Amino acid sequence: MVDDSVSRARNTGESAIPGSDTAGVHLPGTHAHSKLKQAITGPLLFVFILGDVLGAGIYALIGVLAGEVGGVLWAPLLVALLIALLTAGSYAELVTKYPKAGGAAIFAERAYKQPLVSFLVGFCMLAAGVLSAAALSLAFAGDYLATFFSVPPIPAAMVSLALIGFVNARGISESMKSNLVMTVIEVSGLVIVIATVGIMLGRGDGDVSRITQFPEDSIPALAVLGGAVIAYYSFVGFEASANIAEEVQNPSKVYPKALFGALLTAGVVYMLVALASSIALPANQLAESSGPLLAVVAATGVGIPVWVFSLIALVAVANGALLTMIMASRLTFGMAEQGLMPRVLGRVLAGRRTPWVAIIATTVVAMVLTMIGDIASLAETVVLLLLLVFISTNVAVLVLRRDTVEHEHFRVWRALPILGVASCMVLLTQQSGRVWLYGAVLIGVGILLHFLVRATSRRRMDAAQ
Repeated sequence: MVDDSVSRARNTGESAIPGSDTAGVHLPGTHAHSKLKQAITGPLLFVFILGDVLGAGIYALIGVLAGEVGGVLWAPLLVALLIALLTAGSYAELVTKYPKAGGAAIFAERAYKQPLVSFLVGFCMLAAGVLSAAALSLAFAGDYLATFFSVPPIPAAMVSLALIGFVNARGISESMKSNLVMTVIEVSGLVIVIATVGIMLGRGDGDVSRITQFPEDSIPALAVLGGAVIAYYSFVGFEASANIAEEVQNPSKVYPKALFGALLTAGVVYMLVALASSIALPANQLAESSGPLLAVVAATGVGIPVWVFSLIALVAVANGALLTMIMASRLTFGMAEQGLMPRVLGRVLAGRRTPWVAIIATTVVAMVLTMIGDIASLAETVVLLLLLVFISTNVAVLVLRRDTVEHEHFRVWRALPILGVASCMVLLTQQSGRVWLYGAVLIGVGILLHFLVRATSRRRMDAAQ
């Protein structure tokens, strides 16, 4: 799928991004003068991506997906995986070429040299991150939490985000260790789903025929395509890793392996869970539950205590929210470092070297967004914004082929970014008018914020003169 050839030509031009180490890199994977701590190893990066992908989708959205495609849950998940792999190739090349915090915004700035474009790409990524965290916190506060406590979902979601913000501020090492533990727990929950349905099948229960049953009066191809928009949310966690590239040890070597390995692992797990869910329960029962995998385990009659699986699901969803907020805060920090956001957002804690102002800002915004209260709308808006970001990144990888760096980096086949753009445009056609409206409002806010930051910077420069 990819070309392992590398670029070793010396960069003769000056970087368009202040503070970038593109022209100053002398060893693969080094981060010259970085304010952030390089504490993420290859295995930790793999677990980061896997935990973000697994925690962000199946536990929260399998019921919503059942409403779209009936029992054929595996089909849109497979389509979404293939589309995600196309864009992942572009990320693998650009992250290993420019391993700086800021991700897609950095790539857009280098490729297009237009401050507004690069700001909007970064802002869409940032908005998608906080929307995703809000959606996951609401999933956390749903049926899974109700197993233990009867509390209003929105306040519970806000409290969970505050706790996540605290862990995030403690440090990247602490966050990665927390992610490692929580990823093991969330994978165990998915193994329980697969194993209990296997036991169910062994005693002659369940209905295998449901895995090919679409909703009545639906057009299968359109149902799968529409479902892929939702299923895509289950894989988009991979792009968060681009925003912690500055904290990865030797990203040129470890990033591609961690990225593709985590996506493929998640894809296999998703296929098995999707098949198990359809076999265990009719699609309408899955669609009616905000804790669908809890309902699947209960339907098997294996005897797994409800509280055990609910606790596992809570950990899984919380882990997805944690990793998403790590991404959002690092993206905010990276944009502040490049002058695309207010400079105050680039402040870090002296001892822990975490971007504390960016963490507080993104956490507060995510708390406000929980008041929307609709997981499906939040998830679909996340996908809309990320598809726009992915189009930008796939085009950027082609534009930046002429920009050479002196360290080794991954290269993707030229055809794959082109296919990535086409696939993203197809998925955009499946978004509803309401979701486009949400996206337009957010982009409008981004445009206003961009000009506000520029005006503030101009006044500061005039005052300094």
